[in-house]
Amino acid sequence: MNDTPINFEVVSRHIKESKIRNIGTASIREIKKLINGIETETGEKFVRMEMGVPGLPPAEIGVQAEIDALKRGVAAIYPDIEGTPVLKKEASRFAKLFLDIDVDEANCIPTVGSMQGGFAAFLTLSKLNKERDTSLFIDPGFPVHRQQQIVLGLKYESFDIYEFRGEKLRHKLESYFSTGKIHSVLYSNPNNPSWICFNEHELKIIGELATKYNVVIIEDLAYFGMDFRKDYGHPGQPPFQPTVAKYTDNYLLLVSSSKAFSYAGQRIGLMLVSNKLFNMVSDDLLRNYSTNIFGRALIYGTVYALSAGTAHSTQFAMAALLKAANDGTYNFVEVVKEYGEKAKIMKKMFLDNGFSIVYDRDENAPIADGFYFTISYPGFSGEKLLEELLYYGISAIALSITGSERLEGLRACVSLVKRSQFSDLEARLRKFYENHPVAPCHSK
Repeated sequence: MNDTPINFEVVSRHIKESKIRNIGTASIREIKKLINGIETETGEKFVRMEMGVPGLPPAEIGVQAEIDALKRGVAAIYPDIEGTPVLKKEASRFAKLFLDIDVDEANCIPTVGSMQGGFAAFLTLSKLNKERDTSLFIDPGFPVHRQQQIVLGLKYESFDIYEFRGEKLRHKLESYFSTGKIHSVLYSNPNNPSWICFNEHELKIIGELATKYNVVIIEDLAYFGMDFRKDYGHPGQPPFQPTVAKYTDNYLLLVSSSKAFSYAGQRIGLMLVSNKLFNMVSDDLLRNYSTNIFGRALIYGTVYALSAGTAHSTQFAMAALLKAANDGTYNFVEVVKEYGEKAKIMKKMFLDNGFSIVYDRDENAPIADGFYFTISYPGFSGEKLLEELLYYGISAIALSITGSERLEGLRACVSLVKRSQFSDLEARLRKFYENHPVAPCHSK
C-alpha cells in the first residue's frame, strides 16, 4: 500500500539499493544502516526498536572515574592482561553481594564487552576436550553469538526453550548431553529476545546435568537484575539475581556494563569463572596453548591473542560502578526500571492494534515487562512483517535470526524509544491496523 507514514517510494528504493537479499533475515547492523539512510532522506524519525542498546545516560560514577584515570595517565600504559586489581576486587565482591556466590578475584576477567567474553569462552572451551566439539544454544538468543560460532568454524546445536520449560527441560538437555559431544551450553537470563527468565527449579536442572555430564554452562547476564518482578538491587540481601552458579561448579558468567550500567559505548564486560573451572587441568589444551590449566589458557592464550587486554581507563570506570553498587550507594536496578515501564505502555499499543505477543508466558506466569518483547501480526511471517513495518516508520528484527522457532515474530527493543515518540508510535500502529484490518488481540 502506498498510503504509509513514511514515503513509500523512498523506502522501496532504499531497500533495493541496500543490496540486502532478504530484509527479514538482515543483521541488526544492516537494518540500522538501512533505516539511517531512510531517515536522512525523509527527515522522518523512526521508532527504533532494532538495536538492543541502552537508551539512558551513562552512569556519572563511571564517567568521572574514567576521566580521573585518564588524567592520571593510564592511557599511556598497557593494562595487565588479567585486569586491574581494583576491578577484580570489586567484581569478586559483586558476585558475592548480588549473586551470592564466591568467585576468587583472580577468576574475574575484564573483556572488551561481554561479547568478547563469549568469543573467548567459545574458543577456549572448544579446545578443552578433544572428544567434545559442539556447543549448545538454548534459544532464542543473541544472533551474534551464533555468528561467532560460524566465524570460528565451530559446531553448534540449538533448540527453542518455549516448549521445554520446567521438568521438560531436563529431558531435552539430557538428549544432547548424553551424546558426549557437548562441551558447553549458552543461554541468557533474562532472555534476549523473549524475556523469559529461568526459575530456580530450571537453573537447578541445568546445574545438576552440567555436573553429571561435565558440561560448562555459559550464562549471559547482560540484563543483570532486570527481571523487575523482583527487586535485585540491594547488595547482600535476598533476592539475589538467579544463576546456575548456585547449582554447579561448571560455569562461566558473562556480565556486561552495557545495559544494567548504561555504559555500552566503552565496551567493558566481565567473565566470572568458577574456581573449579578456572583451575581445571586438561592436557588437550596443550594442542593449542602453552598451559594445560583452563584459566591460564583463557587469559594468556585466548584473551591475549584477541585484544591484549581491555582498555585501561574503562576498567576504572567499571570498578567504580561496581564499588558503588557493592557499597549500596548506587542502585543500578532502580535506574533501569524505566525500560519495564516503557515496555508495558508499548505492548498495550501493539495489542490494541491487532498485534499479539509471541512469547507471552514465562512458564505459568505472564511474561515480564523489560528490555524486549516479541510481536506478531495475523497473515504475516516475521520477515515480511519487518519489511512492511519499515513503511510505517517502525523497526525491529526478525525472531528467525535469533534461533527462535516462532517464525511469525519480531523482537522489539524499548530502549531507544523515547516517551515523546509514543504518540507517533500509536498513530503509526493505528495506520498499520487500518491498512491491514484484523480483530485486535488483548491477551498478554
